[in-house]
Amino acid sequence: MLKHITTNEFNEEVLNYNGKVLVDFFASWCGPCQMLTPVLEEFEKQENDIKIVKVNIDEETKLAIENGVEVVPTLILYDNGKLVKRLEGYRDKEELKEEIL
Repeated sequence: MLKHITTNEFNEEVLNYNGKVLVDFFASWCGPCQMLTPVLEEFEKQENDIKIVKVNIDEETKLAIENGVEVVPTLILYDNGKLVKRLEGYRDKEELKEEIL
């Protein structure tokens, strides 16, 4: 299961993390977000060099706004605390691999 983080954990889990972190900004009511979760869980198991965390935009609204999230799901890839790539919308595992590896 993927770790859900809060605004208070964002710096430690994402910005101060030494390596790659993929942040999934999602909403529980979002169909594509629900479809993406098992894809991300499988992806994390296969790709040991990328940590994946989830942020619920309804619970962490300020964090979502600060990160420019306008649609869900939004995936943001950070590498050593620096934003590397932003993806909006559902991706299957192969598309995800192509876009972030």
